[in-house]
Amino acid sequence: MAGGDTLPAIWNADPEAGKLARVKWKSPVPGLGHSSPIAAEGRIYVCSAVRKASGKAPLDLKVGGARTAAEDNDEQSWMVLCYDPASGKELWRNTAKSAKPRATRHAIATHANTTLASNGRQLVAFFGSEGLYCYDLNGKLLWSRDLGVVNVSKYGVGWGYGSSPAIYQDRIVLLCDAPDDPYLTVLRLRDGKELWRVSRKGICERSWGTPFVHASATAVQIVANGWPWTVSYDLETGKERWRIGDGGDNPIPTPFAANGWIYITNAHGGKAPVYAVNPDAKGDLTPTPDGEKKPGLVFAAAGVGSYISTPVVYGDYIYLGNTNGLLRCLDAKTGAKAYEKRLSPDAQVYSSIVAADGKIFVPSVDGSVYVVKAGPTFELLSQNKMGAPCFATPAILRDTIYIRTTEHLVAIG
Repeated sequence: MAGGDTLPAIWNADPEAGKLARVKWKSPVPGLGHSSPIAAEGRIYVCSAVRKASGKAPLDLKVGGARTAAEDNDEQSWMVLCYDPASGKELWRNTAKSAKPRATRHAIATHANTTLASNGRQLVAFFGSEGLYCYDLNGKLLWSRDLGVVNVSKYGVGWGYGSSPAIYQDRIVLLCDAPDDPYLTVLRLRDGKELWRVSRKGICERSWGTPFVHASATAVQIVANGWPWTVSYDLETGKERWRIGDGGDNPIPTPFAANGWIYITNAHGGKAPVYAVNPDAKGDLTPTPDGEKKPGLVFAAAGVGSYISTPVVYGDYIYLGNTNGLLRCLDAKTGAKAYEKRLSPDAQVYSSIVAADGKIFVPSVDGSVYVVKAGPTFELLSQNKMGAPCFATPAILRDTIYIRTTEHLVAIG
């Protein structure tokens, strides 16, 4: 993400750390959700899950979290909320569903992990097992669909659903990679009609990544991160275009485009690669055991991928954050490592990284947003206190950064 407006490098949003600084507003968000804020037509939107029982929903903040599902399966209300970006006033909220969850969530996750998608006219929310909902920007429900239970679990741990919807023209793309029935589906945006569905059995055992739609002069394709295969599909037919393997076994980051290429990363086992792929590639692009590149694969950098956070390409470099607090900077054209530095002993990066105004913004579970100077040499500009853990990816709108913590939506500018 890049912008031309001046953004602050130093602020304080934690009253316990001193006087608030550069905080335009700080508005409470009910319930618990890792859903990132989005900006659409001059408003800010987020999702949340509000449980009926009293008290805060449990959230395990230990490094890596517990290897169990959270004890949070009582009745929830899945909500979409709209805020005024200038004042932080809540403009409306819509409860999509109230019920007991149909699938469990991981102890460090929530029942509202997914981020909304919008084309500037409609707003799409997908809560996995709890359904798909399409609204207008004033909160009127246009239609909804129940896709059944999408139980993304492994080793008996209910990890919870985490793949956000993607919109392209009059299409919604959903990735539902539950181990028992993994599939990719495309629906019509105006009415929710399913246009096609392809099984990913034998292609992907599990995935939490958001599908990426890439349009070029020759094709529109959907790139779905996965394990053991990341695969590109034709948007209109679902036919496979290319695939690549040798990645990590918990694929979470979303593929994205920069420099005319498609970037893919995943970690947690495997070679933890960063791949750059030519959009016109075809066939199996997996490097050979001796490292030989296939036609269509621009570069493959092993051992430098990110586990949960989606990286960002800004200028000539790609920046990757990890749950152990490491920030990596690679040459975006070659994959060569420029640096690898730990942000702080307490940093844990789960959210995706954003960049603008010569700065790299890295939210962390330790309740800080780290700001690093863009470029091949590590220079930490600041560690800014937010007052609560940060799992969501910030949204940047002109001269303001909108940051969701586990408790608030905060405007910094």
